[in-house]
Amino acid sequence: MKLSTLIDSLVLARVTGDAEVEITGIETDSRKLKPGDLFIALRGFSVDGHRFVSQAVERGAAAVMVEEDAEVPADVPQVCVPDTRRAMAVVAAVFFRHPTRDLKLLGVTGTNGKTTTAHLIRHLLQSGGDDTGLIGTIHMQIGEDIYPVKNTTPESVDLQRSFRKMADAGCRYAVIEASSHALDMGRTWGCEFRTAIFTNLTQDHLDYHETMERYRDAKGLLFSQLGNRYEDSGDDGNLAVLNADDPVSAHYARMTPAQVITYGIEKKADVRAENIRFHPGGTCFTLSTWMGDVEIDMKLMGTFSVYNALAASTVALAEGMTPDAVRDALQRMEGVDGRFQRVDAGQSYTVLVDYAHTPDSLKNVLATIREFAEGAVTCVVGCGGDRDRTKRPLMASIAAEYSDKVVITSDNPRTEDPQRIIEDMMEGLKEVPEEKYTAVLDREAAIRRAVEEAEDRDVILIAGKGHETYQEVNGVRYDFDDRETARKAIQQRGSRRT
Repeated sequence: MKLSTLIDSLVLARVTGDAEVEITGIETDSRKLKPGDLFIALRGFSVDGHRFVSQAVERGAAAVMVEEDAEVPADVPQVCVPDTRRAMAVVAAVFFRHPTRDLKLLGVTGTNGKTTTAHLIRHLLQSGGDDTGLIGTIHMQIGEDIYPVKNTTPESVDLQRSFRKMADAGCRYAVIEASSHALDMGRTWGCEFRTAIFTNLTQDHLDYHETMERYRDAKGLLFSQLGNRYEDSGDDGNLAVLNADDPVSAHYARMTPAQVITYGIEKKADVRAENIRFHPGGTCFTLSTWMGDVEIDMKLMGTFSVYNALAASTVALAEGMTPDAVRDALQRMEGVDGRFQRVDAGQSYTVLVDYAHTPDSLKNVLATIREFAEGAVTCVVGCGGDRDRTKRPLMASIAAEYSDKVVITSDNPRTEDPQRIIEDMMEGLKEVPEEKYTAVLDREAAIRRAVEEAEDRDVILIAGKGHETYQEVNGVRYDFDDRETARKAIQQRGSRRT
């Protein structure tokens, strides 16, 4: 595609050099750039892409896009715009031929449950015969192919590239996790969403958003950007799927022009779970819908899992699946990596790994464990570095409230001193008897300690990292998997069953 064609949609763009140069790709990382690419210089929190324009040119950039005030010399055609991030969203959609017009795009946002809900939606739609792509915290998936992801919601160029790949592979749907950071930073600009799904809103990411109101409104962008047109058929219109039990849903309902469908447990909703029962193998409930009621017996456990299942079921029903088909698919769902995942190496106690890294998610998981635990509950938990410090004492306090024993440890300290993180968490334990908790700085040693002290029928929850296969210390990622670490500790201790 010629540069002139690529930027034709940009109203405020000034080109110096040959505007007819051929562009074969778009890149924001000079290290990944290939000859013929357009390099877009983005200003980030810690790195300014304008510093790498010369490197991009050396690697064969056919042209560069910079902001007007950057004054970056380059020996290739240069596109100057007021805001490269905003312009990038436009040219990405153009270059990849507006792929979300060829897909039904579903976006899931909320503090907790995004990943499980997104995977459940994909599972339901796939079960209904519709190929569905997925982009989220764990990975990107197209068919049976799995691809790694750097961010929960990638940059707009990477999103459009991925959506084009999904559309060309024959996907009818794409479901993505839309993080508050991504929405606030405009990564989803140019994505034409069909449906937006809200799970819940609790404290998280205040290091970035600063207040709960700004955090709420960042997520609300997904609903306000659904569009302002209506179609002759419900098959083509926009939908907002909202959690009736979360008070923030009323705010989002006011923000969106889309039709609203609600789900919930406690309040009146279009899709409800009634008569919820927990058992050792999962959860039973009545799925009550505008299309009829069915009995569900799924392998996923806990009230939070019911909410996730309700959100996914509401989407599937709106897309034409029958309640019976939803029931059958839900009951086949095994679970999601790192979400309430058992580690079984033949031991007589239960070890669970969960991504719970917010106060609310930790409370939900521990409350669920309390429903079935026959022995003592031990929680191994830490908090990430360079993130919201205000939630650290809350996490420790909740762990102590819902557990018999707590092991405070390191999570991903990133560039922060892990000892300082632990000290912040310990502020939440001032009223807790000292014999109930301990601090073990090394995460592997903390997990090993919990395993070594476990008795028959006890339950150990290892919280915070879930599916992650690394630990980030001083900006370096080291191989580390809570599941494998726990399995190794169990085997070293010696597995046994009752």
